[in-house]
Amino acid sequence: MNRYGLLGKNISYSFSQGYFTQKFKDLGLMDHSYENFDLQKIEEVKDVLKQENIRGLNVTIPYKQEIIPFLDELDPKAEKIGAVNTVQFSGNKLKGFNTDAHGFQKSLEPYLKPHHKSALILGTGGASKAVKYVLNELGIANTYVSRSKKNGQYTYNELNKDIVQENTLIINCTPLGTYPNIEDKPEIPYQHIGTQHLLYDLIYNPEKTSFLAMGESNGAAICNGLKMLQEQAEKAWEIWNNV
Repeated sequence: MNRYGLLGKNISYSFSQGYFTQKFKDLGLMDHSYENFDLQKIEEVKDVLKQENIRGLNVTIPYKQEIIPFLDELDPKAEKIGAVNTVQFSGNKLKGFNTDAHGFQKSLEPYLKPHHKSALILGTGGASKAVKYVLNELGIANTYVSRSKKNGQYTYNELNKDIVQENTLIINCTPLGTYPNIEDKPEIPYQHIGTQHLLYDLIYNPEKTSFLAMGESNGAAICNGLKMLQEQAEKAWEIWNNV
C-alpha cells in the first residue's frame, strides 16, 4: 500500500483527502490511499512518521512552521519562505517543500492588472509567508496586517481610507469566514474598497466568504482559494513522484 496523508488540526473538512482519493481512482491506483492525521499538538507527528508505507504528506494549519524541526532537509524555496506544506519521503530522509507559493501564483496571475502594485496581507501564519514570497517575486509591494503591533506591519485598527485605497490587492490569509463560521470576516474598512480592488481569499469553503461578498458588492474583483489548492496539490503529487 502507498499511503499519503494530511497533517493538521481539526481537518475533517479537508479538501486534500477528497481530491487525492478521486485522483487515485481516476488514475486506477488501487494501492494508493490518502488519510487525515488530525493532531492536537505537533509532537504527535512522531507517531505518524513511524508508521509503515507512508510515501508523502501534506501539512496544513497550524503546523506549516512547526513541522520544520522534524525534517531532515528543506527545499531552498521552502527555506526562504519559512513554511512547509509538502513532505517528501526519500529513503530514510524527510524533505520539506512549499507548494503553496506555486499554487498561489498560478491562481493569482490571471486576475492581476497593471494597477495592482501594492498589497495588504491579512494574517501572519504559515500560508501568509508563501503569499508574501510570491508578491515579492512579482514585484508587488506588500504589508502584513495583524492584530498585534509589529515593526513594518499594520494593525487592523490602523487601516484607513488612504491605506485601503493605495493597496488595491487585499489577500485574506486568516481562517476567518471558513465554514461553519461563515459570518466571520477580517475587520477592515470595507467601505473604502472599490472597482480598482482585487480581493483574494485563501478560503475555499464557502465558495464566497463574507470578505469576498463585501468586496464584490463594492465592485471589486474577487477570487477564492480553490484553484490555489488544486495547483498546490498537483505540485505535491509531482514532488512525491519525483516528476
